[in-house]
Amino acid sequence: MSDTWLVVGLGNPGPGYSHNRHNVGHMVVDEIAGRLGGKFKTHKAHAAVLEGRLEIGGPRVVLAKPLTFMNLSGGPTSALVKFYGISPENVIAVHDEIDIPFNTVKLKRGGGEGGHNGLRDISKALGTKDYLRVRVGVGRPPGRMAAADYVLKDFAPSERGDLPLVIQDGADAVEMLVNEGLLTAQQRFHSSTS
Repeated sequence: MSDTWLVVGLGNPGPGYSHNRHNVGHMVVDEIAGRLGGKFKTHKAHAAVLEGRLEIGGPRVVLAKPLTFMNLSGGPTSALVKFYGISPENVIAVHDEIDIPFNTVKLKRGGGEGGHNGLRDISKALGTKDYLRVRVGVGRPPGRMAAADYVLKDFAPSERGDLPLVIQDGADAVEMLVNEGLLTAQQRFHSSTS
């Protein structure tokens, strides 16, 4: 296996979804792509892909946005793992998380999917839950709104001012995971946000 990393930003394809809470994974990966100064290209694995290095001399990183809907994220992720010869331990899924307050980023390896169908599909396709997750908090739905309806809505006007900073935090978390490891990244992000 190579030391290449796969960073999968979860979301739904198409402009109608691009500002939804569920698409914050796409937003974070777009932020990293902007830092790399590269453009995504369509890959046969049904994903938009960009290859680069987050720092000079650092490991190769493949940024990916599946072109499938969220609950079918596993196929493109698994195909890219095979294509690039990446170990599942070097897969980072960046996704929205309703169990974390907005404006918060948390990191973990493995564990459950918490009802997140994109993660569930990736776990099934990879045959393991032992991959990394950058969990970008979007908060709980208000009142009795269903979680599925909530994550398919755009961020509220009250959240939009802070959203660029949240996306930057998510991108910083990915970079720190790749360059310095999970423990260092958790210490930095979990202490600053708890």
